Amino acid sequence: MTSETFVAKPAIGTPWALRDKVAFAGIGTTRYGNFPETDSYGLGCEALNEALDDAGLKPSDIDGLIVNRIPTYERFAEMMGINPQYCLLTEAPGRFSGVSMALAAQAIATGAAKTVALVYGNNGRSVRMMYGGGDSQWSPWGMTSPGATHAMMWRRHMHEYGTTHADLGHVSVAFRNHACLNPVAVMHGRPITLEDHANARPICEPFKLLDYCLINDGAVAWIMTSAERAKDLRRPPVLLSGYARQDAFHYGSGPADDLWYNNLSACRSVYDRAGIGRDELQGLGIYDNFSATVMLSLEGMGFCKQGESGDFVKDGTLQLGRGRWPTNTSGGHLSDSYMQGWGIIAECVRQLRHECGERQIPDVQAMQYICATNIAQSAILRRAS
Repeated sequence: MTSETFVAKPAIGTPWALRDKVAFAGIGTTRYGNFPETDSYGLGCEALNEALDDAGLKPSDIDGLIVNRIPTYERFAEMMGINPQYCLLTEAPGRFSGVSMALAAQAIATGAAKTVALVYGNNGRSVRMMYGGGDSQWSPWGMTSPGATHAMMWRRHMHEYGTTHADLGHVSVAFRNHACLNPVAVMHGRPITLEDHANARPICEPFKLLDYCLINDGAVAWIMTSAERAKDLRRPPVLLSGYARQDAFHYGSGPADDLWYNNLSACRSVYDRAGIGRDELQGLGIYDNFSATVMLSLEGMGFCKQGESGDFVKDGTLQLGRGRWPTNTSGGHLSDSYMQGWGIIAECVRQLRHECGERQIPDVQAMQYICATNIAQSAILRRAS
């Protein structure tokens, strides 16, 4: 039995129930860097205040609250002066950016809340957070960090398909070029070359320094509401046209032996749900905790065949102004900031509102978000007509 067996698909000719029913109405992001003078609460408040201003709303307009990497929703709601009828604290891993988005959409669609604030705050750099080590979930395998498991998966890919470490350089260079167009990116003004990627310091073979995401402080906030209500707010609404998810935990504490292909293949139902095909997209947002995750995501979602991502990303395929699939136009986790998916989705919204200046995808109408983990997800967002 494959993982596709578990994916509920709409009947032929029947639109997905949530298609275009929920919209992003406000986006807020902080500076990114090292801010020991504050914490995740303070950063989250800063981002949410910006999102409220972006949408033209007040704290009293918020009746739903979802927070991530912020210790308690009680304290955060108190600080913001919010008394929601729906609130939730989601788990810390980055896959919960997409999970939180889906939960907010469901709450709005069912009437549990009308306007949901989703807030992510991370002060990992200033508190010197180590993503790994100690008694982490990977310890039984002798690997105590996500980097180790992803490195092993790419090593297997190299063995199975003949891909190389050099293939990953096209991802890192493309995203760094985008960061150089983004004035708030951590790595703005620091271009790299394929040679820089090849000669970077080894971390966990075959990965080197420029294959790893950043670690930094910062926060992101989204405000989601019904598509109808969003029409009356300050910014052009961006619609959540469809999303899909597939979980699998038979490799929950170690490398994915199928390189997440089964999970991601099941998520291809997102195209039917959204009513938007792959060829109708103008850009991508891919969870890039490591450069190799982008490659596995492209293969798993069918942008290229299994084992062919190395050839697929050559010649600037993912780079704005050069390739068919401009991806992570803010710079992504590798070069903008490590906001665990939250910032990547915010960038998709800003692209679809045509607010990205030098890094704007021309006339973009629809974008896809992809997250490859053991809770694999994809979502398609589109600009409202």
